Amino acid sequence: MHNYPRWPIHAALILVSLVMLVPFYWVFKTSITGENIFVYPPSLIPVDPQPFFYVDAWYAIPFPYFFMNSVIVAVMVIAANLVINAAAGFALTKEFAGKRWIVLLFLACMMIPFHATIVPAYLVTSHLGLLNTHLGLALPAFSHIICIFLFKASFDAIPPSLIQAAKIDGVPEWQIMFRILLPLARPAVAANVILSFIWSWNDFLWPLIIIRDVEMQTLPLGLSTFLAYFEDTTGSLYAFCVMVLAPGLLVFLLAQRQFIEGLTSGARKG
Repeated sequence: MHNYPRWPIHAALILVSLVMLVPFYWVFKTSITGENIFVYPPSLIPVDPQPFFYVDAWYAIPFPYFFMNSVIVAVMVIAANLVINAAAGFALTKEFAGKRWIVLLFLACMMIPFHATIVPAYLVTSHLGLLNTHLGLALPAFSHIICIFLFKASFDAIPPSLIQAAKIDGVPEWQIMFRILLPLARPAVAANVILSFIWSWNDFLWPLIIIRDVEMQTLPLGLSTFLAYFEDTTGSLYAFCVMVLAPGLLVFLLAQRQFIEGLTSGARKG
């Protein structure tokens, strides 16, 4: 077997990574310089960088309110997804009548976009009296079918002997899931946390429909409010975008290895 040098592969990957990072660098550079993005030729090095644009974006609108609303909704969504998706994934690892039809129903529901169900979702939220509330913002995102299958694939990869031993010791089903399966399914947990956080953090349409007060807006809505109230805010606008993107990037970077393992857990068993 020939041992080929690996440095060309690493060099190609580094080059591709740099190309993919250019948009992020450009957004950050513009956020600290406020330069005209249509200037030609563009400057690669920041000229006269300053943090004023971040201060402007923070104080020009109630950014702390938007940020806290997004954090509260994201925490609620993550907690609900972990409990509901883990329970549903654990149930799908068992054999019961109609399991095949339930799986097919889940797969069919994945093909229905949220926009097609937004009217009944609004009516249900309105009848529950949850319009213009944090719970109303989080409720439609309490579970995602793809995350249920991530948990199912991860639970299927755990040796059944562990579950059988726990049942022999008299451990209840819910304790088997929370005390045995979840600690062993950390990649699936990480994937659920990252996906539910990003989907909740970046959601724009649903908050736009049910939110009435400015103080209840999340960051994506706050961005539209920022654009509506101010002009000539290139630097502040990009600073706002950086502050919105930073939490999602941070969460992904902290758990990227577990996230990738969670997405590929169904490819192997045992």
